[in-house]
Amino acid sequence: MKTVAAGSFTVKMTPQAWSEGPVEHGLGRFMIDKLYVGDLEATGKGQMLAYGDGKPGSSGVYVAIEKVTGSLQGRKGSFILHHTGLMNRGVPDLSISVVPDSGTGDLNGLSGSMNIKIEEGKHSYEFSYALATIQ
Repeated sequence: MKTVAAGSFTVKMTPQAWSEGPVEHGLGRFMIDKLYVGDLEATGKGQMLAYGDGKPGSSGVYVAIEKVTGSLQGRKGSFILHHTGLMNRGVPDLSISVVPDSGTGDLNGLSGSMNIKIEEGKHSYEFSYALATIQ
């Protein structure tokens, strides 16, 4: 049975240098630092790789891995989120899902997916999840 958790989050993206030094290839690498509030009271730490020019109506892509640590509706532990985002001429397609078998503590057996909304610069989430009994 799926349960839905909702709330908001803040995110800080810190650009990282490429090991080969400054290059002009359109790729970016970022550290992710999030603070979730609401049904998910947690921090998120991760890395993102991205490509795009950031112009309105343009195309681009990103992938990210994020470790979320805290409490999900009172259950404490951590889990890993896998992000894949594709922007096709300004139309977003985003997928964020829990990596199988990544849940720890009270979140052991966690599965699910997260939807995010950005309205007027503010981020919110809806996290549809299930907890399986792991033996």
